[in-house]
Amino acid sequence: MRSDLIKKGVERTPHRSLLKATGLTDEEINRPLIGVVNSANEIVPGHVHLKLIADAVKAGIRLSGGTPLEFFTIGVCDGIAMNHIGMKYSLCSRELIADSVEVMVMAHPFDALVMIPNCDKIVPGMLMAAMHLNIPTIFISGGPMLAGSLKGETIDLISGPFEGVGMFSKGLINESKLKEFEDYACPGYGSCSGMFTANSMNCLTEALGMGLPGNGTIPAVHAARIRLAKNAGIKIMELLEKNIKPRDIACSSAFHNALTVDMALGCSTNTILHILAIAHTAKVSLDMEIIDRISKNTPNLCHLSPAGNHHLQDLNEAGGVYGVISELNKAGLIKGETVTVTGDTLADNLKGIGVSDHNVIRKIDDPYSKEGGLTVLWGNLAPEGAVVKQSAVAHEMLKNRGPARVFDSEEEAVEAILGGDIKPGDIVVIRYEGPRGGPGMREMLTPTSAIAGRGLDKDVALLTDGRFSGGTRGAAIGHISPEAADGGLIALVEEGDIIEIDIPGRILNLRVDEKEIENRKKSWKPKPSEITRGYLYRYSKMVTSASTGAIFKNGL
Repeated sequence: MRSDLIKKGVERTPHRSLLKATGLTDEEINRPLIGVVNSANEIVPGHVHLKLIADAVKAGIRLSGGTPLEFFTIGVCDGIAMNHIGMKYSLCSRELIADSVEVMVMAHPFDALVMIPNCDKIVPGMLMAAMHLNIPTIFISGGPMLAGSLKGETIDLISGPFEGVGMFSKGLINESKLKEFEDYACPGYGSCSGMFTANSMNCLTEALGMGLPGNGTIPAVHAARIRLAKNAGIKIMELLEKNIKPRDIACSSAFHNALTVDMALGCSTNTILHILAIAHTAKVSLDMEIIDRISKNTPNLCHLSPAGNHHLQDLNEAGGVYGVISELNKAGLIKGETVTVTGDTLADNLKGIGVSDHNVIRKIDDPYSKEGGLTVLWGNLAPEGAVVKQSAVAHEMLKNRGPARVFDSEEEAVEAILGGDIKPGDIVVIRYEGPRGGPGMREMLTPTSAIAGRGLDKDVALLTDGRFSGGTRGAAIGHISPEAADGGLIALVEEGDIIEIDIPGRILNLRVDEKEIENRKKSWKPKPSEITRGYLYRYSKMVTSASTGAIFKNGL
């Protein structure tokens, strides 16, 4: 066992003494040592209950003859970090989480790991760590929040508080109604209730094979979540015995399955960033062209919030992630030979699985669209690609031309939107928000929610080298690469320039004469960053383009 490094032999007497200082007995020390990697804290609603999950995991480990040892990571709530400098720290926390897990596991050689994430960057950060360390590992998330209810109507964080700010700014609702949104949208702990980034990543962890069936959809407040956590603790001992490792599971076929499920579910655009980064760490070849090819071949079967009115609790009752996989499998879109953390293949796991509600999970021959929920766009504005959640775009906005309204920061754009300065037909451009230029590639949920709240989501598009929350809806095109800070064409867009958007055609172009573009390039100077020290500064020097998953350069 890996843990023999710290517990076998006379020379390890000091190590055993230190382990006994924690209260461990000789018998416990002699058992496999299982790291329980918990991201619990008291400010993130998706993480405030994770001690309960960890206790259940540890019970399962002890039932199966292991010794659980818990340690913690950081975790950022994107909703609380939104629309201020805190959001610059969200994406870059992914690498900190991956690195901190690596440090703990290499310094204290656990035999296997149970990862307990829930929210946006914690899931991919832990998955990256798992792929790098490559020792037996299983994931058990904290589960999704239930949707809110206000006077008989279902609401969530996006349709309530976030879009409510835009409604209030236009006089569509009063302060009392906005307060009701605030009070009722988030009824309890869990990751926010729609197919936003956290739930997207937890569902894809299941589809990748790294989480047990139900990992992505069983609500946080259900007892079934605790039982699943106990089963994860039991199962990690089986994975250790069989020596099934993350890179045995997360092979090229598994990433194909995860991306196929991604497109069928209509997941967050952030999944593209994270899957690219996880695949890189797992040593699996993946790029934007492969992702777009899978999108073209995968029907969109679900319209979960923000694309529709269904939430994760509805998906869970309809059949969950495996219900979606069962429909995709009917069309031969799933590679069933892949191994999962159950110890069996995906095909074995699918036996007896079906869908109980085809209003939530459509039949494979009756999809919302023949293509996936996410689309990669190309053109002179995005020669390395840009990403849009086409399943959440109004039909009227799938093809569009309009004048650019240019802003060099999210704050400037929000002020213009809430101030009524953006008109129907405008195309809002927010730049210098990319991984390096931000730095940190902030989510633009506040401006897109303001646009939707003011009733402009069928009239106004938004383009950025930043990214979006999974809760964003409308013609919101992000991850434009190269970013402005790297001299991408988005840096040269001027007020009033015509921009062409053709989502079905995968086109994103700036309609400006080439000679004019060349003249602008000659006079362009990058916007100086206000960040000159600390982790964000170091991050800006190491991070790569969104088109590569915003990973670090040269393996850093």
